[in-house]
Amino acid sequence: MPMTKTLYAAYAGHLSAALDALEASGVLPAGSPRANVTVEPPRDTSHGDLATNAAMVLAKGAGTNPRALAEALVAELVKVSGITSAEIAGPGFINLRLADGAWIDELRAIAALGADYGRSNLGGGSTVNVEYVSANPTGPMHMGHCRGAVVGDALATLLEWSGHKVIREYYVNDAGAQVEVLARSVHVRYREALGEEVGAIPEGLYPGDYLVPVGKKLADRYGDKFVHAPEAEWLNFFEEFAVASMMDMIKADLALLGIRHDVFTSEFGLHMAGKPDEAEAWLRAHDLVYDGQLEAPKGKTIEDWEAVELPLFRSTKFGDDQDRPIKKSSGEWTYFGADLAYHFQKAQSADALVDIWGADHAGTVKRIKAAVAAMTGAKGTPTPFEVKLVQMVQLMKGGQPFKMSKRSGNFVTLADVVEMVGKDVVRFTMLTRKPDAQMDFDFDKVVEASKDNPVFYVQYAHARIRSNLRKGAEAGIAPSDEHLDLLGAEEMELLKVAAQFPRLVEAAAVAREPHRIAFYLYDLAGAFHSFYNVGNDRPEKRFIVAQDQAVTSARLFLAAQIGQLVRNGLAILGVEAVEEM
Repeated sequence: MPMTKTLYAAYAGHLSAALDALEASGVLPAGSPRANVTVEPPRDTSHGDLATNAAMVLAKGAGTNPRALAEALVAELVKVSGITSAEIAGPGFINLRLADGAWIDELRAIAALGADYGRSNLGGGSTVNVEYVSANPTGPMHMGHCRGAVVGDALATLLEWSGHKVIREYYVNDAGAQVEVLARSVHVRYREALGEEVGAIPEGLYPGDYLVPVGKKLADRYGDKFVHAPEAEWLNFFEEFAVASMMDMIKADLALLGIRHDVFTSEFGLHMAGKPDEAEAWLRAHDLVYDGQLEAPKGKTIEDWEAVELPLFRSTKFGDDQDRPIKKSSGEWTYFGADLAYHFQKAQSADALVDIWGADHAGTVKRIKAAVAAMTGAKGTPTPFEVKLVQMVQLMKGGQPFKMSKRSGNFVTLADVVEMVGKDVVRFTMLTRKPDAQMDFDFDKVVEASKDNPVFYVQYAHARIRSNLRKGAEAGIAPSDEHLDLLGAEEMELLKVAAQFPRLVEAAAVAREPHRIAFYLYDLAGAFHSFYNVGNDRPEKRFIVAQDQAVTSARLFLAAQIGQLVRNGLAILGVEAVEEM
């Protein structure tokens, strides 16, 4: 882990020391809570370099007004080396201006830390389980799964960058009716592979061509052994074989996006191990499950609603709007009953849980949150648990919805899309909007060479930087920190955007929002391109000024560190930086 303290962390430390001094002098009560105190860029950069809300947050506890506390705090902050001014704004915000030397030191820190710039020990080694994708093992990955897969994978990397240990998990839904349908669908393809004329795939089965090789593999291995056998003799075997084949296909599809998981947990295995029974017994022992009757659904009359006694989880104790059944009237587990046991199992090996779900599962969030709070909080603080909902992606091409894939039968496969535009374009594009916002994936726009295409805009910034470094090398000028005092106001503005990276990585990790990294990279690329374009009209502002090697070496040093930041940000997103375009 890097030891160098980055600029925002350093000045947060200076602020903390100033608050310590106010506590020692009695201006602030000892132990004043500082969790909500921030050090960040001001909304209007003309107001300064850094801003803090400390006086606003702490004034009430100190029994004073924010401006009075701000005045006392300013008196301490102006003693700090590197702070050239501290001014009070509005009701008590404090704006700080830093000497150029503070930013130059940060530029050197970027160079010193290199690929580690932005990493931190924020998580303190705590373990976070991130479950993502978890698509039913009934076919290849489609674009409905893609967005959640990328968000989950980028979040896992983001958390690792922030000092967490991460378990990447995939929950295999290999129990239930859909797996029986899969097995029967494979049986049709198996008979087809043996020469039988099966005709149109029967209604209710999976029609995609992706099951043809599965059927052929079975035919090659077992001949006609299962052609006329009763279903009871082959169904379970075909289920197991088909699920294994589908998971191999899913893993291969995910690998096209550079996505991997550490753990694959089988729902069927969960049932076989008796985990739902254990969960029910535990819940009953803690009076969190009782036998009762559900209220009739809205719109149902007494005549068409039969009240049945079911085991109900007391989810209303934890904020849900009604208690939830963990078993059906048939005695089978509800999906919630199995899911409850699964999350209880996950919590045994993690300090926090994050699930990435499709937005169509929004209705079940409240109940599973209630279950996790109940089962992990019985002996103390509940395990932190978040569900991130991801909206579907609308595929567009030529201004029209993109047509379906023949291979899948009824959807566009992830493999199709990666083949068309490439892994990096798919991954970056999936993170250019908040996950809970609707997204159009326009095949024409994601490969467009324009500022409106964030993928291109960020990659072009890196390619421009690498091009200038090559040109500098050809001219015999290497990046150097020897003359960084020659950097001017425009370069400082670019550097100030660059220096935000570590605090932004931490903030994105806390919020569990990897898309913030994509947004930041777009802003950083914009700042770089703006400075670069100044040189089009003012040759003395170009990165390479042939007649001034000192300025050139300093600007190339700046450019090299901006390139490093682009690579670091893209690494979190799982995207490779390009050398040329």
